[in-house]
Parts: sequence; structure tokens; C-alpha cells
Amino acid sequence: MCGIAGWVARTDSSPDAAALHAMTAALAHRGPDGEGAFIADSRNGAYRVGLGHRRLAIIDLAAGQQPMHTGDGLTSIVFNGEIYNFCSLREELRQAGGSFRTNSDTEVLLEAYRLWGPDCVKRLRGMFAFAIWDARREELVLARDGFGKKPLYLFETEGALLFASEIKAILAASNHRPALDRDSVLDYLVYRYVPGPFTLFEGVCKLPPGSIGIWRRGTLSVSRFYDPPDGSVRPSFPRDADPLPAFLEALEDAVAARMISDVPFGAFLSGGLDSSAVVALMSRHSGSPINTFSVGFAEAEYSELRHAERVARAFGTNHHPFEVSASGLMEHLPALIGFRDAPVAEPSDIPIYLISREAAKSVKMVLTGEGADEILAGYPKHRFEPLAAAYQSIVPATAHRHVLEPLVRALPYRFRRLKTLVANIGLRDRRERLPRWFGALSFTERDRLAAGLPYRREPDSRPFSAANGQSPLRRALYFDQTSWLPDNLLERGDRMSMAASIEVRMPFMDTGLAALISTFPDSARLKGCTQKAVLRRAMTGILPSEILARPKVGFRVPVNEWFRGPMRDYVHDHLLGSDSATRDLFDRPTLTGFLEEHMMGRQNHEKLIWTLLNLELFQRRFALA
Repeated sequence: MCGIAGWVARTDSSPDAAALHAMTAALAHRGPDGEGAFIADSRNGAYRVGLGHRRLAIIDLAAGQQPMHTGDGLTSIVFNGEIYNFCSLREELRQAGGSFRTNSDTEVLLEAYRLWGPDCVKRLRGMFAFAIWDARREELVLARDGFGKKPLYLFETEGALLFASEIKAILAASNHRPALDRDSVLDYLVYRYVPGPFTLFEGVCKLPPGSIGIWRRGTLSVSRFYDPPDGSVRPSFPRDADPLPAFLEALEDAVAARMISDVPFGAFLSGGLDSSAVVALMSRHSGSPINTFSVGFAEAEYSELRHAERVARAFGTNHHPFEVSASGLMEHLPALIGFRDAPVAEPSDIPIYLISREAAKSVKMVLTGEGADEILAGYPKHRFEPLAAAYQSIVPATAHRHVLEPLVRALPYRFRRLKTLVANIGLRDRRERLPRWFGALSFTERDRLAAGLPYRREPDSRPFSAANGQSPLRRALYFDQTSWLPDNLLERGDRMSMAASIEVRMPFMDTGLAALISTFPDSARLKGCTQKAVLRRAMTGILPSEILARPKVGFRVPVNEWFRGPMRDYVHDHLLGSDSATRDLFDRPTLTGFLEEHMMGRQNHEKLIWTLLNLELFQRRFALA
């Protein structure tokens, strides 16, 4: 786990060694264990390449330094991530004539590229973002893992291509003041994050997950090598066979593969089904107690530490509970916006950073349950989305909009899930409905708030492009796996953990496991009202019964109450004060109306207010033009 940065540019206008150092210095938190740099000219002298690296040493502590080069010096790599099948790949490469000087997965990746070229990415099991300079072919090869667990940002300017694990490293090497991407602001109002490949920085984009980019003689071409199978695969598991044994074997293998490490490691344990399942399976493959870490609020009504402690006792873990004060969370927000190079999408991002910082005192790597909901249908929306077509066929659009929606909108806040359901299930356009389940605004509400910002581009259609004939559940999961996960949850997990210099591994994000699950009937994931059905069955008799019976519970941060109470003036000053960028960006009467509805308790707009407050703090942090 590391940070990478660099460029390829015309020699006469190339950045210099000081710029490369500035880029890697901006990523120091991602790799406090070492720094490396490599600068070289192409054979014809027309182009210059720079590769920079910051190292968090996890595998082969003594000999895994980067940039790493082949023996002939013609191929060089900087790599961020872990390749879990590197041992079997190394043996295969040895049989093909390869030789190795280290025990690192980086050298295996380098040799795999030397033998198989860019197609080597199709053989990798892991999380990765890397850049390879192939001096023989005069190509820079960039790649990112299938689900997008590891980030890679790109910026093309004046014939140069800059890349980095975080945007701040690109800003450190560029000479112009960054500008706010106005279309991305409009997307942000809907999604509460910026869907790829765009960012809030004009001109800075993300290399899409599961993609490889090849730069050659000033031109970058990008192609996809992986697509989540829920977008196209239909159920094919034998009808007379129980998928449970195959699922449990694949999940256990995914957990065991991620326990390969040369440093102390542990697990984040929330007390929910997903992280508890990971801890249970880790315990089967460890000769010593697993280190587990939990975070909860000092305020008992918001804390779930007791559930985590129940699981820790069941498996004899070396447990580290950690309490924070809900009222003290907001002091960390500006700094975390700086780490994320983006607004912090969820209040729960802050506790993730705090538990990462606490865990980093004793371990350098943890396993988590991230991704289970998006692979196994763990959210309430996965129950409701399949009902949308039937609802819309029964309830005319006019009746929904003018009768039912106003009635439900007038209900008190305690009916928030019903309000969300009714607000979303009537949206006819899937491109609007799927983001809106977790988003802030509908298209109509966005256009009213941002009346002075016309939307000028078509959003990426890929998250809505599941093959014809796919079930509504699979269409919703495909959206989650190609948008909500890579552009929000996985980005959040990477930044909040790397801000504390700790690596996070996610067994549920194993592409082999996802491929297997995609062959199951939908009822293996969603059976009646039971979500993640196959996981609950797999953990029966393994996890305590009360953990299995617990409903899905997010990390509840009481921002709704804060915005109406102690943070009321703070919100007003930031969103409507004289120095507010937000006030000048949006339609002021509409913005004021949203805030008044919330403050008076008529509606709960906490998602929107959090979204706007973070956008304001983001603009102040980066002084965008």
C-alpha cells in the first residue's frame, strides 16, 4: 500500500526533479516508510518520464523499494496495492523462464508485464493502481483494479500527462490555479459524490475502475478489462444445488488470501453482519488472537460498541474499543476534506478516519466488511427497487406527484424511510432513481437550486447500462458496483485509512467471489425481506444469534439535530454569510427555503445541508477559481 505519482511530457517542457519530489511529498501520509524517484528520457529524446513513490511496507520489508526496474533496466514500475495471488503467479513466471531478486509482489507484477504485456492485469487478484514505463516501446502503461479499490487520477496539460494516487499531488506539480468543474457540482447535488470519470477539479479525471491506459507519443488511449458480472451474467448455478457451500468456500478463501502480510494486522469490527463474518473467518486462519478495532460514540444512544464486544468475546480477539464524542467529530472535517481532495460525502467518514488512526498505533493493515452490501444486496433500496415498475404501472405519475408524494412529505421525520421510499419509487427515469436512493436531490430539485448553472454534459451511462433482461435487483447492484462503490465508499475507505497510514483490505470485493455470486439466483441475496440471505445462512451457527438477527444499521451521526441546534449559526454563516461561495453559486431563495424547512422541522434536509456545507468547506480549502 503506497502512493504513486509521476508524468510523461515533452522533454522541452517537462517538470523537473523538484516537481516530482513535491508530488511524492504531498503523498507522504500514504507511505511513511520510504520514498523513491526515477526520471528518464525516451530513446529518441523527445519525451521525459518521471515516476515517484511513497512506501507503506507490508510485503518484503527489506527489498520491496520502488521504483523497481527489470534487470535490463528497460521497464520500470511504481505500484500501489497488493496482489494476493503473487505467489502462484511467481511460480508460473519461473516456469516460463522468469527470475526474481526479491519476495515482493511488485517484482512479480513487473515480470508479469514483461512476459504478458498489458494483458497481465487480467491475471491479477488484488487491489492495484500502477504505472509502468516501457522504454523499449516508449509507452507509459497505467492500470486500476476491477472494482476501483485503489485510486488513480490523471491530468493532461500542454502535451503532458500527470498521474497520482491523490489529486493534491497533481496540484503540487502544476502551475495553474485549479478551477471548479461546474457540471460536477450539479452531479454532486444529485449523488452526494462526483461520479467518475470526473472530479470537482476541472480537467482532473479518474482512470475508470477495471481500466488500462496506454500513453504513446502524446496520445492516451483507455480500454476496459473488467466489468462487474452483475451487469451481464444471469443466474446459472444448478437449480438443484445449494449455493451455500460454494459461497462459504469462496468467502473463506478471499479472507485467507488477504491475511498474507509481513507486518501486524487486524480487522475493523462494527458488530454488524459483514465485519463480524470477516473476523469469524479470520479466526479460522490465525494461530493467535485477531486484533480487532471498534469505534463508537460516548453518547450511549448512538453507540454500537456492545455488539462488537459480543463478537470479540465469541472469537477471543484482542479487542480495542475506541470511543469518540459525537459533538467533537466536526472539528476534524476541514482536515479530512484536505485528505480526500473532495467533500466528505458521509458524516460516518470521520469515525473511519479516527478508528484508522487508533488502529495504526498497533497494526499496519486491517480487513473490513466493506462491499458486502453492494455485492449481496444489503440495503433497504434493494428490496424496494424491484417494486418500482409495478408501483409505476399502478399509480399514475400525476397521482404520485400531486397526491401521494405531498401527503407523505407532510409526515413527521420519524417516517423518514417511508418518505424516502415514496420520493424515489415514483421516479420514472432509472438514471435519476438509482442515484436518488442515497442522493440529496432529484433532477427537478437540483435544477431549481442551481437555476444559474445549466447542465452541459451527459453523465457516464455505464452505471445504468446493465444488459437487457437483467433483473431490477441486478441493475441496482450494477449501479452500486460501478458508481456508488468506486466513487464514494471505496474512495472514502482509501482516503480515510491512508490519511492514518494504514492499509485496508476487503474480502467481499474479491472479483472471484463476485463472479460466483453472480451465478446464484437472486433469492440467494434477497429472499423475501431477508437481505444478504446467503451470508446470513453461511454464518448461522458461527456468529452469535443476535448478530444474525440485527437489521442493517449505519453509523448514526446526529447531524439532523446538530443542524437544528448547536450548529444552526455555523450552517447559516457558511451557506448564507457574506463570504459564502455557496450563496453565490446557487439560487438564494431556493437555498434559503431548504434551510428554513429544515430549521423549522417541517422537512429533514440533513443530506442536502451536509452536502452543501462540505462543498463550501471544500471550496475554501482549495481556493478554486
